[in-house]
Amino acid sequence: MLTSVDRLLFVRRVPIFKELRDDFIVRLTSVMNELSFPANYTIFRQGEEGRSLYIVVSGRVKVHIGNKMLAEVEQGKYFGEMAVFDTQPRSASATTLEPCEFLELTQEQLYDAIEETPEIAVNIIRELSRLIRKLNDDMNLSNSR
Repeated sequence: MLTSVDRLLFVRRVPIFKELRDDFIVRLTSVMNELSFPANYTIFRQGEEGRSLYIVVSGRVKVHIGNKMLAEVEQGKYFGEMAVFDTQPRSASATTLEPCEFLELTQEQLYDAIEETPEIAVNIIRELSRLIRKLNDDMNLSNSR
């Protein structure tokens, strides 16, 4: 079980939350669920409905489509964020590589937080834009080879 200070420190490092005030992060983290899964556990599968993002407290997770790994997510990073913003099925699967602990933020919890503190939406848009730019840069590099 994480203390409220531990939760604050973990969530503070997540890019979409890093510019928010501590009092807001404390309120947000107080509603997050703590989850633990063993190694080789499928957290979600491509095509499933999803409504949560996960922050890795400990362990490592692979995000994959079939056998193709898209990303390895480590402590302090997050995954599953697309599911909290749209109603589309999961675009990939996520499986633990070792025993893991997470903080889970549901779509409903996030929307309540945005309603209370709208600047979180700007942070999220900024972070997702950064990720899209990185993907575009990566694609441009691979196409120029």
